[in-house]
Amino acid sequence: MGGRSYSESGVDTDSAASATGKLAKILAATAAFRDGAGKPLVENGYYASALRLNETLALGVCTDGVGSKLLVAERMGKFDTVGIDCVAMNVNDLICIGAEPICMVDYIAVERLDDDVLEQVAHGLVEGARQASISIPGGETAQLPDMIRGAEPGRGLDLVGTAVGLLPLDRVNCGRSVEPGDVVVGLRSSGLHSNGYTLARKALPDLSVKSDELGCTIGEALLEPTRIYVREAMAIWSSGIDVKAMLHITGEGLLNLLRTAAPVGWTLDALPEPHAIFHLIRQSGVEIAEMFRVFNMGVGFCIVVKEDDVSRVVELARAEGSEAHVIGRAVASPERTVELTRYGLRGAGTSFA
Repeated sequence: MGGRSYSESGVDTDSAASATGKLAKILAATAAFRDGAGKPLVENGYYASALRLNETLALGVCTDGVGSKLLVAERMGKFDTVGIDCVAMNVNDLICIGAEPICMVDYIAVERLDDDVLEQVAHGLVEGARQASISIPGGETAQLPDMIRGAEPGRGLDLVGTAVGLLPLDRVNCGRSVEPGDVVVGLRSSGLHSNGYTLARKALPDLSVKSDELGCTIGEALLEPTRIYVREAMAIWSSGIDVKAMLHITGEGLLNLLRTAAPVGWTLDALPEPHAIFHLIRQSGVEIAEMFRVFNMGVGFCIVVKEDDVSRVVELARAEGSEAHVIGRAVASPERTVELTRYGLRGAGTSFA
């Protein structure tokens, strides 16, 4: 492949998929350790886990972090939004299985304790919690000077969360009921969200450059917080609409549609124009197939429903402030592919070509 790539930046997604697949296979044995309350209801590998609580209620749980977006925060000396990202990356996964997020605990590992940095992180966590309507009842902070290194001396930081939610037992969803002809409604992202930053930082190394196209510096654009979709999802889940699937568009971009349990493919023929930050990364020498393999490219979340329910889903999402558009459909596809017709791309597994 010509041009910049994620693997050349240091992230090997194919190896990661193999390694995590092996890990998940080993850990799957633990499902047998619980029966009744705590019994897993969703196969490892979907966005979040669902555990049986009783005859009517399930517990949703997931964990995720902010990743190397934190290195941008360190270089900018600005940490007041990364807490939003931490909340977002967790609650946006929880809502995919039908759970209503109720709380999150955080883990902050630092190279060196800095009161100002921790205060900024805390303010971001509070704002993320407000947007997601959750509490943060506890967490953990660790000083690891021999392990944590950052972009700036002494400022190394890692930020991770574990979120919990509740859902009716009959709402546990992993996309098993999706059928050809079902429609994909895409919700606009706020930018890169919290994925692909190893490549983005290599493509746009000078964070101080102010771009007329962006209306701000590159660093400020890269720190735009991840959008939280909890209110949109809860409005749709509680509306009585037959939700076929919800999908958080994270690493591997629109290939996340292939996470659904149903054996279908996808044709996306009405994708929105990507944000200006994506255009700048593309101009640095990243091929379009790699862009769609790594980034969300303007679509942060997808809802799959029957044709008859589309207008209502769009209406509910827009009422909560999301830009929502029909972007494509599920199709019969034994190979399970994602077709991006506007770009002439066909994806399967972890890559587009």
